[in-house]
Amino acid sequence: MLQDKTSILTDAKARLSQAGIELHVTKKHVKNINFRLKPHTLTVSVPRVISTVQIEQAVAKRVPWAIANHAQVLEQYKRKQHRSPDTLNENANNDSPLLLWGCTQPFVLNHDEKMAYYRQQLADVMPSLFEKWQPVVGASANEIRLKKMHTRWGSCNTRARRIWLSTYLPAYPLECTEYVIVHELCHLHQANHSPAFWQAVATAMPDYQRWHNILAGKTGQLD
Repeated sequence: MLQDKTSILTDAKARLSQAGIELHVTKKHVKNINFRLKPHTLTVSVPRVISTVQIEQAVAKRVPWAIANHAQVLEQYKRKQHRSPDTLNENANNDSPLLLWGCTQPFVLNHDEKMAYYRQQLADVMPSLFEKWQPVVGASANEIRLKKMHTRWGSCNTRARRIWLSTYLPAYPLECTEYVIVHELCHLHQANHSPAFWQAVATAMPDYQRWHNILAGKTGQLD
């Protein structure tokens, strides 16, 4: 006996939700049913003239595929999000204009001098930033360290409650560093990138997406 229409879709949503995936179905001017799996989201575009039964049957068939491939999608997104900060300067070992908190400085430094300068600048602001954001997030780190990381802006060892920040961060607006701090502190509540994690980030920092996008390279310039 077939399930009724409502229970088929409800079951699909429940199975996806358990895997940390939200289902979004939208009717558009398309000829076929199109599926797009993104981090924590399965987007389905369907023709305007199509029955509910057809939609639900198609979605139900795609649920196992979405769950099986979600981990790979997350990993690809993670690599893109944390693209190497070395791309800041294609010729990192040459003298080049210096960016500090998103603004060009009136002097140049070679690569080693720049890294030392960034480390000091980040060390200077770090205590006050953690003092600001730890009460907002409702979590505190036991230890904070700085590191020249090539693939991440920050990381968190949840067991040791240790947070690392990339020494490349001072090249970007200060709010980007604040976002990374909020991001890593939220991992002390949620040790993953589930919807609950991103909700915690949004609750603490409603405009986080702007700073996230800058670090992810999704904006053409810093503003």
